[in-house]
Order: sequence, then C-alpha cells, then structure tokens
Amino acid sequence: MTPEQYVQDKAAKSGSSFYYAFLFLPPPRRAAITAFYAFCREVDDVVDEVQDPGVAATKLAWWRKEAHAAFAGQPSHPVTKALMPHSAPFDIREDHLQAVIDGCQMDLDQSRYLDFPGLARYCHLVAGIVGEVASSIFGRTNPQTVQYAHRLGLAMQLTNIIRDVGDDARRGRIYLPVSELQQFDVKAHEVLNRGYSERFTALMKFQAERAHRCYDEAIALLPAEDRKAQKPGLMMAHIYRTLLREIEAQNFQVLHQRTSLTPLRKLWIAARTNWTVR
Repeated sequence: MTPEQYVQDKAAKSGSSFYYAFLFLPPPRRAAITAFYAFCREVDDVVDEVQDPGVAATKLAWWRKEAHAAFAGQPSHPVTKALMPHSAPFDIREDHLQAVIDGCQMDLDQSRYLDFPGLARYCHLVAGIVGEVASSIFGRTNPQTVQYAHRLGLAMQLTNIIRDVGDDARRGRIYLPVSELQQFDVKAHEVLNRGYSERFTALMKFQAERAHRCYDEAIALLPAEDRKAQKPGLMMAHIYRTLLREIEAQNFQVLHQRTSLTPLRKLWIAARTNWTVR
C-alpha cells in the first residue's frame, strides 16, 4: 500500500463530514488535505483508542519525533510520507503538527476545564489550527481568512463537544466548563451517570447558542474574495450546523446516544453548498 492509499483509506474509513467536502477539491488540494486529515486522525486515535495513558503518552511522544523528522527530510510513517510533498506548496509547518499533538496531549493531561477560556485554548489547538491549515490548502488570499478559519474551527469543535457529551462521559471526560456546570447547577456526577434534567437541557441550550454565534461570526469574517476557494470549509460548516440543529430538535438527548447524519445527507449538503456558493 502506498502512502497515498494509506491516507485515503484513513480518511474514507473515518466517516467524517470532512471527507465529503474533500471530494469537491481538485486533485492536488484533495491529496494535501487528505494527508493532513489522516495525520490528525492518527494522533487523535491515540487518545481515543489507547486505554493505557502511559502507552498513549509514549505514542504521542513518538508522533512528536516523527513530525520533527519529517520536516527534517526523514519521514518514516505513511502519513508523513504522504504529507511532506504538500508542506511547502500549502504552507504546512512543523509547528502546525506539533500544536495538534499538544491538543491531544491535553486530552491525556486533563479531563475537566474550569472555564470557557481554558476550553477555548484546547479548541484552538485541536480545531483552530486544523482550520488554519485547511484554509491554506483550500486557497486563501486575504489574511482575515485565517481568523474565519479559527472561528469556524471553534464552532465545529463546540458542536463535537455537544454531540459527544455521553461518549466523553463514558471515558470519564467532561468538556463542558466547570463554571458553566455550576451556573446551571448541573453536577459532574449527573453527566458521568448520564442523567437528564431540565437543568442539563438549559446548560446544553446555552452551549448550542454559543456554537451558533461562532458559526455566524465565522461566516461574517470570511472575505468575499476567498469565499469561493473556501467552499469546502463552508460545506463542513453547513454539515456540522445541520447536525447541531438535529441535536436541538431532539432536545439534547446526547447522554445516551450519538446523533449523526447519514452519508447521503452529508453528501447532499456538500453538493448543495458547492452549487450555491459563488
């Protein structure tokens, strides 16, 4: 299997909304974003799939060394071998990869966030940086597009957090800020034990409203001259926001289930965005 086949399989098997947006890119940009996304999946899987924290930390340390070696001209993993030819043309830097690893390291080091600024720092690393790199691969001419990409990354990561409250609780993690749990009088044990209440619903409505504001702010930041190039990001935004609205329509039944959109629906949203964005 070639490195290119490896990253393609990694992206396709993930079932992610990102994959459907990639389909509309020209081949060079599609190859670059697929390789970068595969890297993000590899390091994220370390945290989500490795049960022993010590083993996970060792694996992340290996990825740190691999990222450094790759940018020194010595990639050894199929993902970095596939990614390196695209690093210079699309301004993908080692510090981008190291920041994503830093975000995954935070998953190992803490399972709670005291307040929203602390959570936003985590989102910056695991989503904002990803958005920045993606916007470069998609094509940008205005520096303000970086601000758009970071804000959109935050919006989508907040949507992930809302969707995954139950899954995260099963891993002993709560990404909802402690200060906001206290604000709505929701106890951590209620989340961990997956207990619903009017207080929990109010807390989740608060989270959703903030995510919607971030989507609106992101779209407002996108310069007109980069709008067409950034179609894939807008596709992902529409897919994620549709997911958020589904969760809202189900009254935030996120503790016992993981709401998702069908592949056909994701593809339709992506195609519709491709047709309508000019």
